[in-house]
Amino acid sequence: MWQDRLCKILDEKSINKLKNSTVLIIGLGGVGGSALESVVRMGIGNIVVVDNDIVDITNLNRQLLSLRSNIGISKVEVARERILDINPDCNVTIVNKFIDASNYKELFKLKIDYIIDCCDTVSTKILLINECLNRNIKIISSMGTGNKFHPELLEITEIKKTSYDPLAKVIRNKFKNEKRKIMVVSSTEKGKNIKDRTPGSTSLVPPCAGVMCASYVVNDILKEV
Repeated sequence: MWQDRLCKILDEKSINKLKNSTVLIIGLGGVGGSALESVVRMGIGNIVVVDNDIVDITNLNRQLLSLRSNIGISKVEVARERILDINPDCNVTIVNKFIDASNYKELFKLKIDYIIDCCDTVSTKILLINECLNRNIKIISSMGTGNKFHPELLEITEIKKTSYDPLAKVIRNKFKNEKRKIMVVSSTEKGKNIKDRTPGSTSLVPPCAGVMCASYVVNDILKEV
């Protein structure tokens, strides 16, 4: 059985809880690809992947899903193939769309237990967090990982406790009056300043942020067992 090592530390009830859970991951870049890999290998049985991008050569330095052999292929198609190659019994739904104010509510027509938000668009993050709060759906969002070198400075925290993160600052201000917890993965590292609107990125920080998002989700699901 492919989950033999996992079954050594989780009982059957816990394994079944993960198998029957549905996790939606939006954004399959450096953070999202690693978050996806982690939840798949932990045995999450129903996965929704959302991205409208294709694999690009510039993704090779940090994105787990990206290989020279799949450059030019849709990331959600690459993700589906990889998921099923690991766990052929996983139920996979792909959404090959850019999510914005015009269509984000379509995602909530699906049965979702958890959202892992790894998208780059700030306005979309705000829409998703707000909708999840309104619908009582759990979500964890990754904040900025660009221009950073130290994964050991990442932390799982509430948005109101974040610092040194321009992306987190925008979201923190947006939800400053929100009393409910909004959980994020954020870094306390002050990123390197570069003269380019497109951030630089390494193979160190984004994948670790993804694993931390997945860890929070899996452990939160298992609390209910």
